[in-house]
Amino acid sequence: MDRNIRSVEDVLRLLDGLFAREADRWTSDGGATWWDRFYADRDKPVPFFVAKPDESLLDWLDRGLLTPGRVLDLGCGAGRNAIHLAAAGFTVDAVDLSPTAITWARERAAQAGADIRFHHGDAFQLDLDGRYDLIYDSGCFHHLPPHRRISYLDLLTRLLAPGGHFALTCFAAGGMGSEVPDAELYREASLFGGLAYTEAELRWIFHGLTEVELRRMRPQPAEDPAFGESFLWTALFRAPA
Repeated sequence: MDRNIRSVEDVLRLLDGLFAREADRWTSDGGATWWDRFYADRDKPVPFFVAKPDESLLDWLDRGLLTPGRVLDLGCGAGRNAIHLAAAGFTVDAVDLSPTAITWARERAAQAGADIRFHHGDAFQLDLDGRYDLIYDSGCFHHLPPHRRISYLDLLTRLLAPGGHFALTCFAAGGMGSEVPDAELYREASLFGGLAYTEAELRWIFHGLTEVELRRMRPQPAEDPAFGESFLWTALFRAPA
């Protein structure tokens, strides 16, 4: 059957297929196969493989901008931020496409004695219940194709509690990540490793939320207990009460 579009989701899935290349992060299975290969070698010198939380997360907690509640960690990877959030008193749900990443995160959580509910799958499709006081994303958003920003904003609308916070870490324009225009991404059928954003673009995309802070992440030395790289934005927004 070729005439199979009758909803917005059908259109989004069709567009997903344009990026269904084995070499790209957004493959026909949503990227799970690519990310499984990525997380398979735990000894690779990947900056965010460290067992450290984001410096911005520590900063917001220290300043009282975030207080314990219910949190959803999107694209949790090996669990570094989820584990710190659990230690800080949050009730944590953590989601990732890659079963390999989830396995690693569960091992780390067990070693740390952290009580976390891990979910393997596509956050846009999972049946996540209730509302969250914090939705935390460190490195997921910038790997989404442009049309999936629609799904992302819908997820925030559905799951973020009134007055709740949304925290984001993503590639910054002028640092790392692709600055290729959206239309060109579809012509080339590639995300070019991940999308970089300007401050203005982030403010426009998330204009329905109140900006608390938007800044470059502060780089951290290897011996520091936090993760930080200057090629990333770190942003904190608040939902209307």
